[in-house]
Order: sequence, then C-alpha cells, then structure tokens
Amino acid sequence: MKLWSDSFRNGGVIPAEFAFAEPDPAKRIRLAANRNPHLAWSEVPNGTQSLLLLCIDGDAPADAADANQEGKLLSPDLPRSDFYHWSLVDIPPELSTIAAGQLSNGVVPRGKPGPDAPLVVFNGGQHQLRHGLNDYTDWFAGDPAMAGEYFGYDGPCPPWNDLRVHHYVFRLYALDVPRLPLEGRFTCLEASIAMRGHILDEAQTIGAYSLNPQAR
Repeated sequence: MKLWSDSFRNGGVIPAEFAFAEPDPAKRIRLAANRNPHLAWSEVPNGTQSLLLLCIDGDAPADAADANQEGKLLSPDLPRSDFYHWSLVDIPPELSTIAAGQLSNGVVPRGKPGPDAPLVVFNGGQHQLRHGLNDYTDWFAGDPAMAGEYFGYDGPCPPWNDLRVHHYVFRLYALDVPRLPLEGRFTCLEASIAMRGHILDEAQTIGAYSLNPQAR
C-alpha cells in the first residue's frame, strides 16, 4: 500500500496552512489556517473492509512544563513522547483521496464536533466516517478560552522554544473489519489499540514542522 500527499513531500516541511499555529515576528506564534493536508493512497490489499488514518507527532516533549516559556529552551535531547493529531476511522476502501481542507479548515476554539466526521461524498453517495479525540483535548484542558473536546484533525503546534524539529507521521492502515470496534467518543490512542489484530497492511508519509527560528 502507498500513501502520499500533494501538500508536502515525504520528509519535507509541512506548509503553515496545514498547521495549528505559525510563526509571528511580534508574538512568536499565531493561529494558522489549520487545514488538513491532501492525502491519497493506492494498492489497498484484497480483503480490506475499511481504512484507518492516524497523524502522530513522535517528538512531543514528555515533560511539557517548560514548553513555550520565556527564557527557556527545550533541548533536542529531552525525552519525547507521542502526541496524536488525528484519527479518522471507518474509511471505505473504495475511497482513495482526501482533499486539502476537506475535513478541517480553520482553528475551532473548544474543538470541532464529533465523533461523526463531515460526510464524505463519492461514487454518488454520502458516507459517514468517524474521528477520535486528538491530544489537544488534554493540552487545552486548563485553558478557559480553549478547553473542550477536539475531534478530527488539528495540525502542528510544537513549542516555539523547542530546538528539535518535529516530525508528523501520517499513517494509513488497511483493516479486515468494516467498522472499528469502538462506540461513542474515543481517543486516537484508543483507536490505535482497537485496530490491533485487524491490520492487513500499512503505509505512511512524514512531514516536518517547527515554530523555533533556530530549528527552522
């Protein structure tokens, strides 16, 4: 199976329009267009009944206490952990592309609704996909202006004082079940656990992003 994007090249820099935040000379960062990137895939294996898409930043600081703090820098050598930016499940195997901005277009304070994703139209019909809660749900939990449930895609916003360039892995899985065995609201991590034992194949593409001038 192959996965690619017309929005960025594999291993290249993700444009700011697909990020949650972008650099700002006066305020360090500002909110960005937050559009989901274009993604397309091919060579889905026989027997695939649905597809599942994840976007994971594996370079998030394990301890974010010093993130975005004046007078402090996050060393590239600090311990890192996963930060989930997107899970889209129950994708019909006949679907082969997601257009740029189709499922996310702009930052929504308190998060986009879910778990039902916007209807996807193809082959003359409408199809209901689902998306899970991404990790901005926990990140903004203590912020009165932003706290809420963040479903679907919300793009890169690495700490502006992080000296490490972050890498965002878009990974597509072919599954042998038509519907992920989860009901109601679920997190990206729960989606990744629920698909275990059902994976027929997978493919990925990676983009890089940073808000730190030294890292860029």
